[in-house]
Amino acid sequence: MTVEPNICWYALRIQSRLAKLVSATLRGKGYEDFLPTYKSCNRWSDRIKVIDTPLFPGYIFCRFDPKDRHAPILSTPGVLGFVGGRTLVPIPEDEIEAVRSIVRSGLVAQRWPYIGLGSRVFIEDGPLAGIDGVVTNADKTWRLVVSVSLLQRSIAVEINREWVRPASGESMAAKASE
Repeated sequence: MTVEPNICWYALRIQSRLAKLVSATLRGKGYEDFLPTYKSCNRWSDRIKVIDTPLFPGYIFCRFDPKDRHAPILSTPGVLGFVGGRTLVPIPEDEIEAVRSIVRSGLVAQRWPYIGLGSRVFIEDGPLAGIDGVVTNADKTWRLVVSVSLLQRSIAVEINREWVRPASGESMAAKASE
């Protein structure tokens, strides 16, 4: 897909329970949107249901040219405003692509506390090859944490430690000791 240089991704604050409606309405207005979701189990007294749950509740991503009028976006039912207020702050393309890669990978993803600083790694192999993020070690399982800086939100996905190499000069021995 060819993308014009002025067209960037922006985050919209939305009413959480209206995420699918906002997504469908934006698409109907001709905008490209991205609502990353993961599978979660909801348990009721009589049943368990697997549903698609937004990875970033209260937010949706939309790609548009900031020079265009924003009224059609802001008038969409469920849209509360732009993240950043009156100043439009674009989301870096590599952050959106990292989240897209995780969603497409089929690996188990989940919400994760935002991690601003940490040991950055590069994924060399597997379904996430080519993206970078921060590795954490939880319950003897390695997870890749990918963050959307503007939202100060992160998601985590389980990975094989063999897929990972340090993004900088850090040694894997230092990682293993964490």
